[in-house]
Amino acid sequence: MTRRTTALRLADDRLGAEARAAHDDHVALRLWLRLLACSNDIEREIRRRLRARFGITLARFDYLAQLYRHPQGLRMNALSKYLMVTGGNVTGLTDELEKDGWVRRESDPDDRRSWRVALTSEGARSFEAMAREHEGWVVELLAPLDNRAQHQLLDLLGRLRLGLHHEESTHD
Repeated sequence: MTRRTTALRLADDRLGAEARAAHDDHVALRLWLRLLACSNDIEREIRRRLRARFGITLARFDYLAQLYRHPQGLRMNALSKYLMVTGGNVTGLTDELEKDGWVRRESDPDDRRSWRVALTSEGARSFEAMAREHEGWVVELLAPLDNRAQHQLLDLLGRLRLGLHHEESTHD
């Protein structure tokens, strides 16, 4: 194996599926693979930083973020839908975060069969500190694009999402 072949293999391993796309593949395929690669790279770095700085997983951070957006609390099934995970996952996270003193469970006043989960004061303070750093990390990770390019990309991806949702509604 030559040095060039070895270097290309290492690049393929770092870049993942995007590196396996051929230059003559359809641009839509290459674009999709690049979007996926960028998303995965950013998520991997955010996961690493959350663990290193706060000893927390991205799943816990996302859970706390949902509760922070809903200060009145959420029913467990609503939290499960927002997080797009099973009820069992939400129960496990709730148990852990309740033990840490970051969330509390209350019976739902509208439905006594349901539980409502809310952040404690300590949980809200802890999340606010993490969210400030998280935002800084995202700004840093997207810094290779200047402000104008970020706004352009935001607009283009917004148009793509609208188009995707339009396609979904025409197939229902």
